[in-house]
Amino acid sequence: MSSSPYLQIRDLTRTYEMSSGLLGLNRSAVHALNGISLDIMRGETLGLVGESGCGKSTLARLLMRLEAPSSGNIYLEGQSLWSQDPRFIDALPHKIQMIFQDPFSSLNPRRRVQSTIAEALTVQGMPRAERAERVQKLLALVGLRPEHATRYPHEFSGGQRQRIAIARALAPRPACIICDEAVSALDVSIQAQVINLLRDLQERLGLTYVFISHDLAVIRAMSTRIAVMYFGQLMELSPAQELYDRPLHPYTQALLKAIPIPDPKANRFALHLGGELPSPFLLPSGCPFHPRCPKALPICKEEHPGWKEISPGHSVSCHLY
Repeated sequence: MSSSPYLQIRDLTRTYEMSSGLLGLNRSAVHALNGISLDIMRGETLGLVGESGCGKSTLARLLMRLEAPSSGNIYLEGQSLWSQDPRFIDALPHKIQMIFQDPFSSLNPRRRVQSTIAEALTVQGMPRAERAERVQKLLALVGLRPEHATRYPHEFSGGQRQRIAIARALAPRPACIICDEAVSALDVSIQAQVINLLRDLQERLGLTYVFISHDLAVIRAMSTRIAVMYFGQLMELSPAQELYDRPLHPYTQALLKAIPIPDPKANRFALHLGGELPSPFLLPSGCPFHPRCPKALPICKEEHPGWKEISPGHSVSCHLY
């Protein structure tokens, strides 16, 4: 893993304006991302974890330039992701790709596998014979057979479809792949196979992953570092093993407590969440987690906690530290 960041996220905010009422005159805002800043290093797997609605997928869409931020910026190899330089835009498919959650809806049912995988190569102007050869190499790379190239998506299992989606993402030879809940729609045994495939591809091709999941057990199997998100904000960032050995933020401790373990006598973090989830239209003052936090202090309601590095590479946003 290189020491230089591949992606730099700086003060990223994404707000959605909503209209309601009979004539749509009542307007409100949903803050999907609120001041996210972090670096993604070359060759690492950064795990993004949090409950549904915490902003993980919104961040993925911004990383893919599918949406623009309300404020802040993302830098890819030092250049703004929203640069209008035509050469930079043309090069983006070679730099960053995405694997989507649902292998059943992310593939066009009317297109053969070879057409789906070769689409990015066609756009690049690659000759037909070279495209066909590249498709066969990609199928072999993800564990599929040559005859699969002429079949349609409905002829495959969920795990095979996700392998096709991985091959499609690899086609333009990207340096970074965003995995947005890439295994959550699969059976547990198939999840393990796809995770092993992704890890093998990373080792062979030197890929950088942003791995998004609500499942901390899956995140643990994949990640170099883990970022914990809650209602559009970063709560904790840590090397993967250290997060499991020494979680700092009460929210992280609560997430870890929810992971099933085989030994019922094993020590667990005795932390129970109270209160209700805040409204995305009206986030609480101070720390967004304080209404549910059993360790909340009076200052938590008044002042947003700063970002503190507790040990090398392990930082937290919490007034307890």
